[in-house]
Amino acid sequence: MSNNMKNIEFEIPAYSDWQDAAIKALKGKPFESLFTKTNEGVTLQPLYTQESLVAKLGEELDLQVATIRSQQNNQVFQVAQQIHADTSEAFFAQLEDSLARGNEIITIDSRVNFVWTEEVLVKLASYFSEYSFKITIQNSKDPLLAVFDHIVEDQREAVKGFIVSKDPISLGAFPSVRSVSADTTVYHNEGANAVQELAYALALAAKFAEQEDSFEAFSKKFFVSFAIDTQFFTEIAKLRAFKVLWKAFSSAYGVSNNVKIPTVAETSLRSFSKLDVYVNLLRSSNEALSGLIGGADLFTVHPHDVLTKPTEQSIRIARNVSLILKEETNVLKVTDPAGGSYFIESLTADFVKEAWALFLEIEAAGGIDEYTASGELAEEIEKSYRTRINAAETRKQSLIGTNIYANPADALEQETNPLFADIKRIAIPFENLRGKMTAAHVQTGILAIGTLKSAKPRADFVAGFLNTVGLVPEKSEPVTTVEEAVAWLKATEARYVVIAGNDEDTKELVPAILANKSADVIVDVAGKFKDEEEAWLANGLNGFIFAGQNIIEKLQSVFASMKEVQR
Repeated sequence: MSNNMKNIEFEIPAYSDWQDAAIKALKGKPFESLFTKTNEGVTLQPLYTQESLVAKLGEELDLQVATIRSQQNNQVFQVAQQIHADTSEAFFAQLEDSLARGNEIITIDSRVNFVWTEEVLVKLASYFSEYSFKITIQNSKDPLLAVFDHIVEDQREAVKGFIVSKDPISLGAFPSVRSVSADTTVYHNEGANAVQELAYALALAAKFAEQEDSFEAFSKKFFVSFAIDTQFFTEIAKLRAFKVLWKAFSSAYGVSNNVKIPTVAETSLRSFSKLDVYVNLLRSSNEALSGLIGGADLFTVHPHDVLTKPTEQSIRIARNVSLILKEETNVLKVTDPAGGSYFIESLTADFVKEAWALFLEIEAAGGIDEYTASGELAEEIEKSYRTRINAAETRKQSLIGTNIYANPADALEQETNPLFADIKRIAIPFENLRGKMTAAHVQTGILAIGTLKSAKPRADFVAGFLNTVGLVPEKSEPVTTVEEAVAWLKATEARYVVIAGNDEDTKELVPAILANKSADVIVDVAGKFKDEEEAWLANGLNGFIFAGQNIIEKLQSVFASMKEVQR
């Protein structure tokens, strides 16, 4: 039997065969419904094949793969654990602990709760002489920069590190410290998509390159910084695309040799939520794996509770995410592990094409500064942000524990880490409305009509809908008559009630329920009823709850109506 199995050959189906099977499975839905348009404007195909990839890229495919692999640095995915401490004593204790437990890059944001005194800087300088570092500063006058004054002269050439700053920092005595960065996390946190981040990185590089004496001098100081979001394949393709774009960019400056530029990356915080915070741990793990596969050189995993106040445990967990991925996945044993993937290679090429086109558009407008001053950059990012927010509010994008499968028992943490207070997180509308609903002690209910079996699907949907803003609706036992429904409405303390049942029961009972309900109870219906909508609204129905609806807009409207009724 085993010999027979070895000799069996399966015919490779053609794309058209797969397409026919897919159309049949769609049961009337158009085949085009399988195509997905991303926030970057790229259309994702339902299936990628070797033939389609070769047809799309041709000889450019081998060039793309070769370029990405030649741009890869020897040391990849070094652990850059950020230090979070309120005092200088705690700072150095955590620094020592992190280095002992696997941290490879001393990572500091200069905005700390203690003063960078000379004593603290002298002590820190001794670490910078021995370990690589990544520091984030505000400007050239940042007090943390004085640490370099305390490094003895004969050690300065050997000091290695990265300085993340909006403007280039001049450190002539430290040739191995990269102090010119294209920090795209600033745009990412405002809502930029992958194509925009890549284009802005090139535009910043063009700006800074013009300020140096030569491209060679510039490239020795330059690095790029990315935040990695939850869109797994998108972020892998983004990191790979930058390598291809950098090769094209350096070639435009007449550089034919291979100039490797370090990629510094961190987990995105725009996808983090203060609700169900342990889901942030899953998000950051997913993002870190994207960074590992995509070829990031340094990586920072933010603790799952970093939006409020990290603890020793959360910091350790964050560090261990990097260590586990680095040591146990075996990804680092392969150069460019995503290389050759039909989907990722295609997506990488799309990002290269779109980002280069946007970069040229920025340069034609006079460069990144002129483009920013014109308002065009802010307008682009705002459009991308609004698309992302709308996707979350309509559940086209899932934010587990926040806009779907929300736990209303979760206490919304009021403390905010000032370092990350201004990030345009997509969970903020849900957090804000939950805070208002909780403070107002809003009481809601679900009136189930028909049988338990027929009412349950919509009743469960409504409960989940209300849970997203912390509401726990009182649920009725299923009722089958108008009298039972009206009696429950009179008995409940809920001032907002959603009627949930199948189409048939809803159409039968709702008109009479509306005729007999109390005026101070706001009533919605679960589902879409286009033919009955006008009449029901005229007879006292507030509105409808249904899949694909904007949750925040709907519940804000309900909240406003409830306040009107209470007056």
